[in-house]
Amino acid sequence: MKEMWNQRYAEHELVYGEAPNTFLKAFIDREEPGSILLPAEGEGRNAVYAASMGWEVFAMDFSTVAQEKALRRARQRGLALTYEVADITSWEFDRQVDLVALIFAHLAPENRKAVHRKLTGYLKPGGTMLLQAFSRDQIKYNSGGPKNIDWLYSPEMLRDDFRNLKIEMLEAKTEDLDESRFHQGKAGTIRMIARKIKN
Repeated sequence: MKEMWNQRYAEHELVYGEAPNTFLKAFIDREEPGSILLPAEGEGRNAVYAASMGWEVFAMDFSTVAQEKALRRARQRGLALTYEVADITSWEFDRQVDLVALIFAHLAPENRKAVHRKLTGYLKPGGTMLLQAFSRDQIKYNSGGPKNIDWLYSPEMLRDDFRNLKIEMLEAKTEDLDESRFHQGKAGTIRMIARKIKN
């Protein structure tokens, strides 16, 4: 898996384009800057945008090629961000942030729930978990994402994974993606915004 992603990132200039994910951008644009964690961040389109908007950015991915491209783009814009290379299933983060954003970060079925709950622990009280991924309807489209339905998500699945958070929005929908060649066309997606309750 790691080799496949390194190859994909090496063979294409920008796999998912330069612009940030629109769902994440809309959230960042209306919030006061804080700290953000971007697991499975890839080439840094979301990390670079968040940094440009004044956020303190922490990103991770298991692709060294993706990390190099993200950090190069940040340097070109005079932006600072922290980007680690690690396996998300064993990676540990030593702080809490205002926002964790999972953007098309699909996890193996045997790891998904544990990783989602671990990431919840990295939120400050009152912090936000934001997620956009492919829903199980995506199996009938060719616009990107896993081809195995077990790697696709449902509202019920996410409601259980994030049951320790207050879910403010959770919806599955059909939309037209335009994120370069690998996320292009009609797609079944799922979006979630959830908050960590303050004690």
